[in-house]
Amino acid sequence: MTEQNLPRIVVIGGGTGMPVLLRGLKNLPIKLKALVTVADDGGSTGRIRNDLAIPAPGDIRNVIAAMSEVEPMLVQLFQHRFADGNDLSGHSMGNLLLAAMTSITGDFYTGIKEISRVLNVKGKIYPISNENISLCAEMKDGSIVEGESNIPLSGKEIKRVFLNPEDVSPLPNAIKAIETADLIVISPGSLFTSIMPNLIIPQIGEVLQKAKAKIVYVCNVMTQAGETTGFSASDHVQAIINHVGNNVIDAVVVNREKIAPEIRDIYAGENAEPVVYDVERLLDMGLEIIEGDIIDYSRGTIRHDTEKIANLLFSLIKK
Repeated sequence: MTEQNLPRIVVIGGGTGMPVLLRGLKNLPIKLKALVTVADDGGSTGRIRNDLAIPAPGDIRNVIAAMSEVEPMLVQLFQHRFADGNDLSGHSMGNLLLAAMTSITGDFYTGIKEISRVLNVKGKIYPISNENISLCAEMKDGSIVEGESNIPLSGKEIKRVFLNPEDVSPLPNAIKAIETADLIVISPGSLFTSIMPNLIIPQIGEVLQKAKAKIVYVCNVMTQAGETTGFSASDHVQAIINHVGNNVIDAVVVNREKIAPEIRDIYAGENAEPVVYDVERLLDMGLEIIEGDIIDYSRGTIRHDTEKIANLLFSLIKK
C-alpha cells in the first residue's frame, strides 16, 4: 500500500487517555492525525496561559511525547517537570518549549509543527483551535463554574459545559481532517473537561454529523469523581449527544473483562467505580457495540492497553 493510499485515522481528545491510543496507533500503517483540546488551565499550563495568553500547551505536550520517535532520554527531557523551590517550580520543559516556539513563530499551531518536526512526530497534531479559550460549566443547581481545573472540584453535578468565548474558531486543518478521515476515534478521558471541549467548538459538531467516516467512542473504563459519578456507558454517550446532537457516534468500544477486586478497591478510594456497560440501552440508541479485552493492569491502575486498543481500532478499518 502506497503512502497516499494509507487509511486515515483521526483521534479527538485530550487528558491521559488520548496518548495511550496514539502510542499504539503511530506504529501501524496509517495516516494518523490527533485533534487535541486546548481548554486545560491547571498547573504549569495555567500559569503559561495567564502569562502569555496562548492556548493550553499541556495536552498538546503529552500528545507530542506519545507520537514522537526519538531517543527515550529526549522524550524524558521534553516531559521533565521542575521541582519545587525556584521560579520554574511545577513547570514542564515541554510546556516552556511550546510557549517559546509560539513566541518565535508568532503562532501556536506553527510552534507545534516545528517542535513536532524536531521530535520526529509520526503523524499530524492539530490543536482543535488556535485561540485562547476557557471552559465553563453550568451545574444542575444553576450555578456557573469557570475553569477546566475547577469544574471537577465544585462538588456539583454538571448540566452542560460551554466555552468562553463561545464563538471560537476551529483550526481549518482540524475540520479538513474530520472531513477526509476513514475512521474517527473519540478517545477515553475526562468526559466533560478533556473530551467535550473539542466537540463543542463551533462547526466541529456539524462536521462530525456529516462525516463519511465511522465515528467510534472508546468509553472510559472507570467513572470519575466530580464528572461522571454513577455514569453508565450510555450516560457517557447521552452527554455527548446532549452537547453535540444525534448521529455523532456510530459505535462504542467497551471492555468485556471484569475488573479485579484489588483494582476496584484502589479506585474506590477515589470515589470511582467501573462503568456499567448497559448493552440494551446502547443498542436502543442505535449504536454498534465493540467489546474487547483491552485493559492493561501492569502499573497497578487501569489503562487501556496501547497495542490491543490500537489493533482493535485498526481492524475496523480493515473491515
